Amino acid sequence: MGKSTVRLKDIADRTGFSVNTVSLALRQSPRIPEETSILIREAAAELNYLPNHVAKSLVSRETKTIGLVLTDITNPALTQVAQAVEMLLSERGYSTLFATSNNDLDEEKRVIEMFRSRQVDGMLIYPRSHRELDHIRRLRQANYPVVLLVGDPDAGIDAVCIDERRGAYRAVRHLIDIGHSRIAIIDTSNAKGNLEKRDGYNQAHKEAGLPVDTELLADPLGNSVIRGYWAMDRLMSMPVRPTAVFAANDSLAIGALRWTQKNNLRVPKDVAIIGFDNIEFAEHAATPISSVKYEVDMVTELAVERLLQLIAAPDGLPEPRVTMIDPELIVRDSTAGRGD
Repeated sequence: MGKSTVRLKDIADRTGFSVNTVSLALRQSPRIPEETSILIREAAAELNYLPNHVAKSLVSRETKTIGLVLTDITNPALTQVAQAVEMLLSERGYSTLFATSNNDLDEEKRVIEMFRSRQVDGMLIYPRSHRELDHIRRLRQANYPVVLLVGDPDAGIDAVCIDERRGAYRAVRHLIDIGHSRIAIIDTSNAKGNLEKRDGYNQAHKEAGLPVDTELLADPLGNSVIRGYWAMDRLMSMPVRPTAVFAANDSLAIGALRWTQKNNLRVPKDVAIIGFDNIEFAEHAATPISSVKYEVDMVTELAVERLLQLIAAPDGLPEPRVTMIDPELIVRDSTAGRGD
């Protein structure tokens, strides 16, 4: 047997006031005397009354909900993003519906359509691929508010993101500046068309006059610690080992560091390691890992602000705007010189 719904009329019958008076009191209208409002709110609480947000949304055409689509909730940086977005939206009176695509494009399309069917007011999306965006571009072209958490300046979609190309360049340039010339990269994103970190890696080599050895490009086939461990195993099994490794995220870097510990290599003397995202675990690893900082607070604040601007736009969406944040390089023990 289903639960019965408490209506405004039920509260009116309990208190003896009109339905209109009850409605105004529950909306805290100054037109209703405080004593009357207290009586009505107490009666509503006793009856377990809940406002009908669906009915309200039909009138206002707003549901006060935002959809958040991420690729992988096990990524600590994206977990921080989810928490920060939820808190920011809550402060502004919005609820957050959350879904993950698990790095699957078809699943990404499915959850976006699911959010649309639930009539969320807008979406924040961290897409699986930075290049396969036609399904999101169509939303934007249909005047639907959406902001990406990665950026392609030519995508025609609003975005707020870290400049991953610049961050990767800084990481690899740092390794070059401390004397490394044989630098490996552990990066899975090239297969999805996410070329920014690889581009930064290549740019640093080019500017330093160093060739890019394709044998030093390791695809870990995932983004977890264990994937980083086995990618490091393959790299360090080469006849001529790399002297430094740039990992596309800190989980991969932690896996690479674990491999060195298991195989009695000293970091950074035998091999230097640098990651990306600056998660807490990297800072507190057995050998603290240098990393490019993912500016969670700045990205989420600017993305939420932009999305709410799009939702409030009175005459259609303005021209799309891409905001790219220049990331900071955090240098720790894992690259702090080779020592003696």
